[in-house]
Amino acid sequence: MINRILPRPILSLILAVVWIMLSDAISWGSVILGTLLGIVIPLLTRRLWDTRPEVKKPLLLLRYTIRVLVDILIANLQVAWLIARPWKRPRPAFVEYRLKLRRDFSITLLASTISLTPGTISANLRLDKRTLLIHVLDVTDIDALIEDIYQRYERPLLEIYE
Repeated sequence: MINRILPRPILSLILAVVWIMLSDAISWGSVILGTLLGIVIPLLTRRLWDTRPEVKKPLLLLRYTIRVLVDILIANLQVAWLIARPWKRPRPAFVEYRLKLRRDFSITLLASTISLTPGTISANLRLDKRTLLIHVLDVTDIDALIEDIYQRYERPLLEIYE
């Protein structure tokens, strides 16, 4: 019964909280409207969602999340250091990354992780979903970068979701 009213309870909660935070002041009206939006939006978009991914290794997912957050922090420092040294010119490149992931959710998570990390962005996913085009701000060894993406991000995602 609860799944029929709240198909995505966490999304409903996030939508309600964001609406209340965007309001000028916390009032009964903003709380009621936020709650209604948190219920109605997931109900209206239910058919657009993929099936919920099964997390096979929750502790590995936690470790993956911590790794991504640390990598984002380190990449921010690296990009800032690159910008702070104008005499050192970046070596940008487009890299074609062959995917081992097959599920849409896992591919989206990998592409999002790459884009969240400063200095890299997922530029394109081929129609066959086997190759991800990545733009890198500064790279010296493309093969090492590909191996690093696989070891740090794709391999854990394979273990967690596939």
